[in-house]
Order: sequence, then structure tokens, then C-alpha cells
Amino acid sequence: MISVGIDVSKGKSTVAIMKPGGEVVVSPFDVQHTRESLSQLVDRLSSFDEEVRVVLEATGNYNLPVVKFLTEKGIFVCVVNALRMNKFCSQDLRRAKTDKKDALKIAAYGIAYWGELMAFSPADETYSQLRILSRQYHQIVSILVKSRVNLSNLLDQVMPGIKTLLVDSKGNCKLSLFVERYYHFDNILEMGERRFMSDYCKWAKKQGYHMNERKAKAIFASAQEAIPVIPNTPVTKLVVLETVRVLLETEKSRKSILAQMTELVKALPEYSVVREMGGVGEILTPRLIGEIGDIRRFKSRNSLIAYAGIDVPPYQSGKFTATERHISKRGNKYLRKIGYEIMDSIIKHQRLLADDPVLQFIQKKRGEGKKYKQALVAGFNKFLRIYFARVSEVYEKI
Repeated sequence: MISVGIDVSKGKSTVAIMKPGGEVVVSPFDVQHTRESLSQLVDRLSSFDEEVRVVLEATGNYNLPVVKFLTEKGIFVCVVNALRMNKFCSQDLRRAKTDKKDALKIAAYGIAYWGELMAFSPADETYSQLRILSRQYHQIVSILVKSRVNLSNLLDQVMPGIKTLLVDSKGNCKLSLFVERYYHFDNILEMGERRFMSDYCKWAKKQGYHMNERKAKAIFASAQEAIPVIPNTPVTKLVVLETVRVLLETEKSRKSILAQMTELVKALPEYSVVREMGGVGEILTPRLIGEIGDIRRFKSRNSLIAYAGIDVPPYQSGKFTATERHISKRGNKYLRKIGYEIMDSIIKHQRLLADDPVLQFIQKKRGEGKKYKQALVAGFNKFLRIYFARVSEVYEKI
């Protein structure tokens, strides 16, 4: 047997080829992430008469070109969890680190765990696209939050108090459109009360909002009483309008990504089952499935819980057994965030979900004296167990 360790970096990789007993077949060498260079590597690996297995560490997007090319050529490739590989490679007393040494250590890992190596299998195209969209959704939401905070800070200086008058159940959309039109209290005062009220009502009707002269009067009165700390200048106009533009465009991108995710996820057999689970609405369903992916890749429900990073590994030594343990957090942080949103949704709609098993489990844990966040984590653990059972049953029937 021949173990091929690949230390992946951006644009290139270092390859080491090893046999049992630590025999280095070929001195470590570099390959570029190009078709020509990887084809030469495939030719070299195919020339061996013994079974060849390629081992590499999961390094985000950097390893994808190598994995994709080698698997398409029929080469056995195993992608190892980064934490597990790091613990194996850090056993040496003298910690020297170079790409060549790392490649040799990865090859040695392949020899040591030869029987446990699992061939990499690419995810279904739909799940892959959902995963990409899910990560982009999180990035867009992060930008959206920062944009809202930035706009809020500006409004405190150019239109103090306007947020309390215009933020409603629809969020900041109405506020953003209002600021895009008026952007400074001085503009409102220059128009005069009667002209502003008329203009505001026409604008509100065009935007589909309820025409409310009382609201217009309140806004004008606030403009008279407020003290803007930033003067109405071309610079102020540019900064405020650009902030609003970024916010509106980001919100548009978020909705576009979510719509595409929803369209993809509706074609999956588990969609209707997941949609019926408590706390999972139209927005959370595609995000949840996008982060979990194909349920068939998990051996058991415990594997799914560990993937989410909410497992609590036991700790026992001699006569000591730990009873208070924290979750591992060694898993998908995006899935944990979605889980918190689902639990929060269940709590907010508990009157409608009185018979929901997850809600009952959370209430049970609260009754046992668990803190609020501990009860939510326990509830998400219960939720994932139910999710695994129900979705697995769907695929068993196919």
C-alpha cells in the first residue's frame, strides 16, 4: 500500500509518497493547481502497482480543485478533518514546520489509519448549490446588519428621533426609503408643514403605505424640535444617500439569494417534512437544509449533533466523573446560529406550538432548573434528533 500525503495551500500543494514503515518512495515535491501539473501527478500515481490512497487535510476552498480533479480521474482521495489532522501532526516533541514535513506527516497519517480512510464523495448538486447560497446569505446578512447600524448612527446626527416614528413591523425598509427622499430635517423644515404633509402623503401612497397626516405632523414637529449635529451640506447628502443605497441593495440581494434557495429546496424530498416542523418557517427551512445537507452522509443522529457542535463529550478519569460539561462548539457555527433562531421562534410561538415535543422538552429542562440558554441548546439537540429520524424515514421510502 502507498499513502500519498498532500499539504494543500493556495494555488499549489506539496506531495509526499510513503510506504509502511516510514519508507519515503519519492521525496516531497510541489504541484501547481493546474490541469497539466495535476495530470502529471495522476500519471505518477497510476504507475504504481500497489494500492494508492491520497490523504489531505480539509482546508476550506483551497483543496477543492485537487479533490475534484483526482476523484474525477478515479484516484482514492480521503479528506481528513483539520482538527484531527492537527492533533496527529503535533505529536512530535520538536515542532518544526515546513510544507515538506507537513506532507510527510499527512502521508504517515494515511499509513497509521489506512483501514479507517473513507473515500471522498461529492455532494449532490442541489445540496452543493444550497451550501454556497447559504454561506453567501450569512455574508449578506452580516453586511446588512453593519449597514443598518451605520445608517442608525447617521440618523442620530441628521434626523434625531426619526427612527421611533418610522420603524414598524416591516423593519427598516420604510425608514430607508423615507431617508432616501428627505435625508435631513432641514429639508423638511424648508418645505414648510403644509407642503411637507402633502408631499409625504403622496410619497406614502406611492410606496403602498397608509396615508397618515397625523404621522406627517409628528415628523414635522420632531424636525422643529430636534437639533441635527451635522449640517445639511453636499457631503452630508452624499454620505446619507450612499448608506441608504447600500442598505437597500444589500436587502435586495438577501431576498434574491433566499428566493433562489427556496426554489432549490422545494425540489428536495425532505422539504415538506422539514417545513412542518415547529419553529421552521419559509426563511429558516432552506437555510437549515442548506447547512445540514444530505442527511444520508451522517451515520447516526449523534453524528448530526456533533456536526452542529452541540454535543457534550463525557469526561471521566479514575473516580472522577464530570457532571457539568460545556458543548464542544467543534462543528458548524452557521448551523448553531440557525438552531438558536429556530428555538427562539418556538418560544415566541409557544401558544400555537403547545404540543410540539421540542417546546415541551425545553419547558421540562427549565423546570429542572436549567438556565435559559442551556434549555435552548438541549431543545436544539432534541430538534436535530427528530430531524434526523423524520428525514431519514423519507429517504428510506424512496
